[in-house]
Amino acid sequence: MRILVAPDSFKGSLSAVVAAGAISAGVRRVWSEAIIEEVPLADGGEGTVDALIAATGGSRRRLTVRDPLGRPVTASFGILGDGVTAVIEMAAASGLTLLAPAERNPLVTSTYGTGELLRAALAAGCRKLIIGIGGSATNDGGAGMASALGVKFLDCKGNELPAGGGALGRLARIEADNLDGRLREAEIVIACDVNNPLCGPRGAAAVYGPQKGATAAMAESLDRSLARYGAALAEITGENVADLPGAGAAGGLGAGLLAFTGGRLQPGIEVVMEAVKMAERLADKDLVITGEGSLDGQTMHGKVPYGVARLAGRCGVPVLAVAGRVAEDFSCEASGIAGVVSLPPGPVALNEAMERAREFTALAAERAVRLVELGRQLRADNI
Repeated sequence: MRILVAPDSFKGSLSAVVAAGAISAGVRRVWSEAIIEEVPLADGGEGTVDALIAATGGSRRRLTVRDPLGRPVTASFGILGDGVTAVIEMAAASGLTLLAPAERNPLVTSTYGTGELLRAALAAGCRKLIIGIGGSATNDGGAGMASALGVKFLDCKGNELPAGGGALGRLARIEADNLDGRLREAEIVIACDVNNPLCGPRGAAAVYGPQKGATAAMAESLDRSLARYGAALAEITGENVADLPGAGAAGGLGAGLLAFTGGRLQPGIEVVMEAVKMAERLADKDLVITGEGSLDGQTMHGKVPYGVARLAGRCGVPVLAVAGRVAEDFSCEASGIAGVVSLPPGPVALNEAMERAREFTALAAERAVRLVELGRQLRADNI
């Protein structure tokens, strides 16, 4: 039996790497001779760097960059096993988790540190950059990121604007002559699972501003600032970047990456599976086992198990899943997953389930493959 084990992380409990190991351990209790390949996955958000490093035999680079408020913070990015592809999580430098609740203020938070990560990846010789843009603390349209790469944002007097989305309301001109030339040689892939435009009722400020600390008045002000920014981007690119699907992702970082790096937006799980050559790994497999913390109605909106099941289905490989929780609105038929086993072996408190997640994951995988083995025996006996 040749098995591909390809889970996401179990949020708050297990990384994708640990989850993959636990699933494999459970499988080997039934099929000790199984040939198992572990490919931990992510959907472009938290855990993407770890998953891709593990899946490709890559390495991690650490450096000091600016956090959303301009303070020094240690962040890292990954270089995949091919030596030329970098993977960056913008949240490592510009994420909401880097700020205390009282510090959240999208008028002043900046993506400058994300730009520093891009610059470091380019300096390391990477010419394909995969950028996951979930979990941002910012609403600056990626202006901070672009500043770190050589772009200037000027007011009507020719002075450089301070950091933050609020200052973009005074934007008069963008000077991009000194934009890092290495970007012209690079392929930029933006892992993004939202299609919001930059401005308006579905824009970055209106939809995501409140979770970053914006009051209703602040969100309105930020939206006006981003509209001004969007107009300036149109002047230098010749394209209405602000209206492109995904431009509003990560506080408008999507727009900044589209405008200044020539990047392309792609669903996160597709980016990750492409990077780990998932289709090639599936070619000789008999079974795939995936999983995540919760299988529910959102699973079919770009989550790892759904992405795995779609690709495996095209390759003719059946998929099982294990999950901490299986919600009523989850459908095996709609997801393409042949069968699901939940982790807890019986009634158990949530805190205990999370503490024992590794043990329960192995047990769930064992139960799942025992059912498969029963089916194989019944088929062999023509029952």
